[in-house]
Amino acid sequence: MLELGMRYIVLVVIFFMFYGCIFQPPVTIDEQVEIKEETEISPKTFDQSTKDLLVDQKSERVLSLAHAQIGTPYLYGGSDFRGFDCSGFVSYVYKYAIGKKLPRSSYEQSLYVKRLERYELIPGDLVFFDTSKKGKINHCGIYTGNGRFIHASSGKVYSVTTSNLDRGFYKSRFKWGGRIDK
Repeated sequence: MLELGMRYIVLVVIFFMFYGCIFQPPVTIDEQVEIKEETEISPKTFDQSTKDLLVDQKSERVLSLAHAQIGTPYLYGGSDFRGFDCSGFVSYVYKYAIGKKLPRSSYEQSLYVKRLERYELIPGDLVFFDTSKKGKINHCGIYTGNGRFIHASSGKVYSVTTSNLDRGFYKSRFKWGGRIDK
């Protein structure tokens, strides 16, 4: 009987350990930047070729806030932490990461940017798709590098997620990238 009680106590302790890890309050973008600034290595310590590879600070803020939204539910017409559609997600991230107000629809956003080819993309750029293959932009996301992008997906995951540009559903539907003047 004592052994059964001990197992119960161990299970309760383990439950609360995992519960505390899962349900931590989200870290705000300002807290993320503050943490990053405390641990940042000065770019002055790098040579020029290495500096050229670094993503600028505004792009880092965009990517940090975008990644913090992973798992947020997809919500048609949504543009805040309760749920996002693709253009609402992009608008939210740019507004709160760097104070840039973007048009609300993915089509309008695609007209707002400097158009880029796939090979010209750098992290923080926008990516645009014709997912219906009807000749009009109807989906967008934020390029994160290494052929991946983050977006609010109405597909199987039905949430903010990352996907691959170079294979699967999005490979044949990619139209162009776009850069926002930051």
